[in-house]
Amino acid sequence: MSKRVMIVDDASFMRMMIKGFLTKHGYTVAEEAANGLEAVEKYKQVNPDLVTMDITMPEMDGIEAVKGIRALDPNAKIIMCSAMGQQNMVVQAIQAGARDFIVKPFQEDRVIEAIKKVLG
Repeated sequence: MSKRVMIVDDASFMRMMIKGFLTKHGYTVAEEAANGLEAVEKYKQVNPDLVTMDITMPEMDGIEAVKGIRALDPNAKIIMCSAMGQQNMVVQAIQAGARDFIVKPFQEDRVIEAIKKVLG
């Protein structure tokens, strides 16, 4: 059965890009969210195998969302998506429980490699 992924990013074109990579490689996009609050709510409903999480978003940023999701599910698998120059925030996200990170602009092979690594 294909692994279910939730994509969290406030930019719809970024979600579309990641969705394209995932579906091409046989993953199922279980849900999408445009901010951290939505991500935490939807995580409860869909319980995905993996989450790709943008760092900078309105309502609730990616770091707070990681904390929120990990509070619901300590085993949640989350990969952070960061822009260049956000190293400090990436470190905070990893400390909050994220498993890995990918840097924008996304390269398909790097995204898939990170997902495979985190899903085992």
